[in-house]
Amino acid sequence: MGILEVKDLKVYYRRRESVTTAGRKELRAVDGVSFSIENGESVGLVGESGCGKTTIARAIERLIPVTDGKILIDGQDVTALGGETLRRLRKNFQMVFQDPFGSLDPRMTVEEIVTEALNAHDCGLNDGSRQSRTLTLLQAVGLSESHLSRRPSELSGGQRQRVGIARSLAVEPKLLICDEPVASLDVTVQAQVINLLIDIQRERGLAYLFISHDLAVVERICRRILVMYLGKIVESGDTNVVVRSPAHPYTKALVNAVPKMAPRRMRQVAAASVETIPAGTMSSGCPYQGKCPIAQSRCQMEAPALREIAPNHFASCHFA
Repeated sequence: MGILEVKDLKVYYRRRESVTTAGRKELRAVDGVSFSIENGESVGLVGESGCGKTTIARAIERLIPVTDGKILIDGQDVTALGGETLRRLRKNFQMVFQDPFGSLDPRMTVEEIVTEALNAHDCGLNDGSRQSRTLTLLQAVGLSESHLSRRPSELSGGQRQRVGIARSLAVEPKLLICDEPVASLDVTVQAQVINLLIDIQRERGLAYLFISHDLAVVERICRRILVMYLGKIVESGDTNVVVRSPAHPYTKALVNAVPKMAPRRMRQVAAASVETIPAGTMSSGCPYQGKCPIAQSRCQMEAPALREIAPNHFASCHFA
């Protein structure tokens, strides 16, 4: 059994009635998602904003309630745990947030931020040992002793994200959930943080769930990829196979939308092809039918199941 196993996960939200939502009182942010991650494996979860990626991450971390399904960490269902039992298990899975400033307490120093994680999980270290471990963690993410006394406002965006990574590594987790960890950084710093995450995984044997809307970033760091659209996984498989030979029309649109050296008109057409349909507006059939260039009458009546179209390559399309 792997470090993470998600089984038929559903996260629904109730919403107010309106003209556009009449008869649909719930928003299905995540609708029956299943996947697993083995120890030491890196898996990418991609899709545009609003497809449910971050909802999955927050559900795994138990930051939001789960409507149905199971989330197994090291064989234990976190949806059924609470209190001290859940707190002890949290050492095995930590999260790196998208906003490196908003996720750090501006009143605390870097040393206090990292040490707080050690204190919260009662790692049994005395003051000297905690300080020594904190410095070791900072050095592991490319920071120095001079950063210990600084506050988040005194750091650059890349340095803040490195502090967030150090805090996540403090309790030696087995799984790191990275929710768009480089989205708010400039391109040069993005490359530095990605290389840092790759080095950390190689040295520590961590498993990653790496969430991003950027296929190029996921291709760099992940061995396997999950493509998400309107709360569902529509394609999964080896990253190189999915990126180079996408089977689902939505995945093809995402690949075509990756910025290339092409005339502006061509780039605009590619980007327009991945415009999403608002969640909850499709009552039956394939959720991508309104944008799909190969949709047929069957797509309006029958929602496609995620099926294996090649060894370890799955897609939810009738014509994949």
